[in-house]
Amino acid sequence: MPSYLPIVILGAIALGFGVFVLAASHIIGRPRPDARKLSTYECGMPPVGTARERFPIKFYLVCMLFILFDVETAFFYPWALVMDTLGIYGLMAMGTFFLVLAVGFVYEWKVGAMDW
Repeated sequence: MPSYLPIVILGAIALGFGVFVLAASHIIGRPRPDARKLSTYECGMPPVGTARERFPIKFYLVCMLFILFDVETAFFYPWALVMDTLGIYGLMAMGTFFLVLAVGFVYEWKVGAMDW
């Protein structure tokens, strides 16, 4: 526990500062709403259309695929750093991982999820 004491102290200071700033802004700042402040702001231009517009499901599918394939690359970096110490077991494990991702990628491609 003594080795983690500086981290705990830093976390307590950060949490305390955040709570203090939020409390101070709530106490000091008074809401002064008017028509101009409550109007919709869209890059200095008058808003066009409604904000309740539906997005196509393709948008969410592309986002999920991006997250999936982005996270899988995060697993390759630590493996690449310790690749020589893992030996053949590490190579086979990462090969299996890559094979599962490749099969998923080919499936997504065949279904048409990559057609934007």
